[in-house]
Amino acid sequence: MTVKSQQDLLGLMRIGRVVGLTLQELKAAVHPGMTTAELDALCEAILTRSGATPAPRKVYKFPGAACISLNDEAAHGIPGKRIIQDGDLVKIDLTAELGGYMADACVTVPMPGVSAEKKRLVDCAEKALKRAIGAAKAGQPLNAIGRAVEDEVRRHKGLNIVHQLNGHGVGRTIHEEPSVPNIYLKRFRQPLRNGMVLAVEPHITLGGGDIFQADDGWTLKTDDGAAVANFEHTIVVTDGEALLVTAV
Repeated sequence: MTVKSQQDLLGLMRIGRVVGLTLQELKAAVHPGMTTAELDALCEAILTRSGATPAPRKVYKFPGAACISLNDEAAHGIPGKRIIQDGDLVKIDLTAELGGYMADACVTVPMPGVSAEKKRLVDCAEKALKRAIGAAKAGQPLNAIGRAVEDEVRRHKGLNIVHQLNGHGVGRTIHEEPSVPNIYLKRFRQPLRNGMVLAVEPHITLGGGDIFQADDGWTLKTDDGAAVANFEHTIVVTDGEALLVTAV
């Protein structure tokens, strides 16, 4: 969507704050020995308390309140009986709706005992998101975001971008135009516009970067079993620094 009024901005910021605070609470609560279903139930309870609803269930009939993906699961992991272990990377990807507006964000939470390589991966993913957001300015080409991600990942030897997973427009539904690749593609040179609402979300891996869909019809996993880290914010493009809708 494009923010066209004060009402749009207030509605978007309201759900953005709910998403950000919910992720903050989930990050503090997740621990080894917990199942992903238990973490998802907590997510649902927090959203209900806030008056918000899980958007993936509403739009796509996703079987959970949040996508919870572990280690080599790059995205769209279904909450269930799987027990979170020491050393896991837990990706909590939350899109929620309130008052007709949606916001989308993700955090990767390393569990105690995580390896040095996984810590390096998480650090790279966080920095890649920061660089990507910094590149999102009105008048700049859309592919400046992908270039910024690539520039950051090149600084971290042996890490790669999961190139099949993109960011996207968001605001009135989960996935809107434009698609926002995390690699530089020449054809994505349309200019970013003031007020555009984007979900920026680089996925970075210790492996080659190719993924496949698991038999459950939802979960996306790396072909080589390598771990993935992902951070995401919903932003509003401006002439200067982007407005971070889901930051708290």
